[in-house]
Amino acid sequence: MATETTEKDSNRKLLVVGLIIVLLSINGILIYMQQQKTRENEEQQEIIKVKSTELENQIKVYEALKADYERQSEELRSMGLSNDSLQTRIAAITADLNQLRSFRNSSFTLADQQRFKQQAENLRLALQRKDEEMAKLQDANEELFSEVTGLKTTQNRLSDSINKITSTNQELEQKVALASKLEAQNIQVTIINSRGKEKEDSDEEYKAKRVDKIKVAFKLGKNEVAPKGSKEIMMRLIEPDGSALYNLATGSGTFDYEGKEQFYTAKRDIVFDNTQQQVSFIYSKGAPYKQGKHTIELYSDGYLIGTSSFTLK
Repeated sequence: MATETTEKDSNRKLLVVGLIIVLLSINGILIYMQQQKTRENEEQQEIIKVKSTELENQIKVYEALKADYERQSEELRSMGLSNDSLQTRIAAITADLNQLRSFRNSSFTLADQQRFKQQAENLRLALQRKDEEMAKLQDANEELFSEVTGLKTTQNRLSDSINKITSTNQELEQKVALASKLEAQNIQVTIINSRGKEKEDSDEEYKAKRVDKIKVAFKLGKNEVAPKGSKEIMMRLIEPDGSALYNLATGSGTFDYEGKEQFYTAKRDIVFDNTQQQVSFIYSKGAPYKQGKHTIELYSDGYLIGTSSFTLK
């Protein structure tokens, strides 16, 4: 009996020990599986973190590329150039940026990473080549600008020289014109009555009411500078009240003197031959003359060439 009881106790102990061993094994397996799961979760989190960092880096790269391409476009515009393909590329970069940002809410795979990295590298190389082209173009523009500036400076100097020469020529022309001015010399005023008898204005007893015509005679002084040829000589007969006698029916008209329009009483067309030739005007007013001092003014080529006066009582 005692032996049988001892054997039962021994079997019970073995069973308990076996159960403990099984429980410990299960617990160990559970612990191991939990550790594996934790490790896998940590690795997954690390992968997600790496992908997120890579995504944000790619977004920054594309933002920088877009800014550089927009800078290129602005530089071209400032140089007066345009590039439609550059605008197309900027639009493509904008579309890529929008796609990259959409990956924040979805999976950003390794294939996506590789694709966008390669595209960014291609864009960077194209940007670099374009910058080099623009640098060469800018250098060429600066060289051309320097040449144009030099030409403008030369042109300005030539213009200044031409202006000086023109001014000098104008001064010379004015001096020649002044030197070639005719001169009416020995001006004599004669009174002609209704019977055709002439009296010089020195005859003080001559009355205004007896005047029928006025004769003005003079000679043209010698002038070696004045060119020979046709000349117009205008006479102004100015009455005591300061107004010039003017009658279209008797050949009066207007001329320009010192920028102002003047009335002339009579005009003669002559051929100047530089022989001190005599010239005369005979003017009939067709109405009674006024009492007082009358003035005679003679003009030619825009110059006053002689004056005289006479008095009627």
